[in-house]
Amino acid sequence: MQHSKTQDTMVGLFVAIGIAALFYMALQISNLGSYSSSDSYTISARFQNSGGLKVKSAVSVAGVKIGRVSSIKLDNESHEAVVEMHIDAQYNNLPDDSSASIYTAGLLGEQYISIDPGSSEEFLKDKSTLDITSSAIVLEEMIGKFMLNKAEGK
Repeated sequence: MQHSKTQDTMVGLFVAIGIAALFYMALQISNLGSYSSSDSYTISARFQNSGGLKVKSAVSVAGVKIGRVSSIKLDNESHEAVVEMHIDAQYNNLPDDSSASIYTAGLLGEQYISIDPGSSEEFLKDKSTLDITSSAIVLEEMIGKFMLNKAEGK
């Protein structure tokens, strides 16, 4: 069975497209493919437990991505995670009494921050802090509490 140059070229092209598609999917999953150079402002929030939250995790309001996590640091005095977020400048109308929660999205378990807008007339500005937060739910803690309750007969 002989192969023609056309067949070899088509197979090579098909393989190249497959590799490019895999590369694109890897960039989308790792959040590296969505670099944005637009204007933004920075806000921060403190969490008792940041779970598996990572730098470049999404920040959303009502399911719409409005920014990304820019840094996660530990406050040595309060032992809380201080999370800084870059919010796109077009979303400059978030009330300053908004709350932030860490949720898990998708089958891969990637975590993101969801901001629930408050009702204040004042808006978040650059370097503002969200005071109302809800930490990530740690599955191991939930299982441990469940097992402890079962062992105690509750």
